[in-house]
Amino acid sequence: MIPFEFTYCRPDSLQEAAQAYEQLQREGKSTLYYGGGSEIITMCRGGSLQPGAVIDLKAIPECTQFHLDEEHLHIGAACTLNQIKESKVFPLLGLACGRIADHTNQCRITLGGNLCGTILYRETSLPLLLSDAMVTLMGPKGERRLSFKRVFLGSMQLHDGEWIVAVHIPRWALSAKYAHIKHTTNEKIDYPLVSVAALWKGDHLRAAFSGVVSYPLHSEAIDAVLNDHAIPCQTRAEQVIRLLPEAPQQDVEGSRAYRSFLLTNTLTTLLEEWEHGSI
Repeated sequence: MIPFEFTYCRPDSLQEAAQAYEQLQREGKSTLYYGGGSEIITMCRGGSLQPGAVIDLKAIPECTQFHLDEEHLHIGAACTLNQIKESKVFPLLGLACGRIADHTNQCRITLGGNLCGTILYRETSLPLLLSDAMVTLMGPKGERRLSFKRVFLGSMQLHDGEWIVAVHIPRWALSAKYAHIKHTTNEKIDYPLVSVAALWKGDHLRAAFSGVVSYPLHSEAIDAVLNDHAIPCQTRAEQVIRLLPEAPQQDVEGSRAYRSFLLTNTLTTLLEEWEHGSI
């Protein structure tokens, strides 16, 4: 139970949702968009969040779509992690979704919620950063579609009143070679000490990380080092540490040195398996 009153809206279209947001703003109500609601409900119950209004996106077809056409896989932002995992259409994204929270919460957490939530790891972003994904956004100023990596800079960079409608993954990524390695302190479903997602476009490796620094990271400079076969695998992995944009995180889960050690070992193993044909 949420211990305060708020206005609840459940629009049937993108336009209705944008209009509802504008009307609620005119009424002076702080407004949130609601997909799965796991984080919003928890924060409201705990007293750290008290919106004046909530706009539920789950009745909007574009936000719940999940279909494959000749060019892209289209996934609505209100699709749950479990739905994406069970579909097995994009294996790398499915693995990332399957290693976030437990099964019960995977059935509630949505793709949009993971990307826009306050938890910094945002692990579903890694496959999207690697796969040339596009994203459709909607807000009071209208709809726009752009490259995911242009609007996700560690977190979603959204205009006022804007929300994620859907992501669009090119078909090449769905059948590409991939790897996903996640290290946690205790359980497989815990927050990552180091999470590595890898996707090959042809013979070119792309890698992205979560848990290493304070935001999910994909770097073309790091990719260039990882693909330099003239350098030994371990040396390449060690160079990645020096290319990080900030020092690895240090918290109660793990020290900076331990995260560096885990990332170096994980990348070394990944590169060796690639070169030996195990991936």
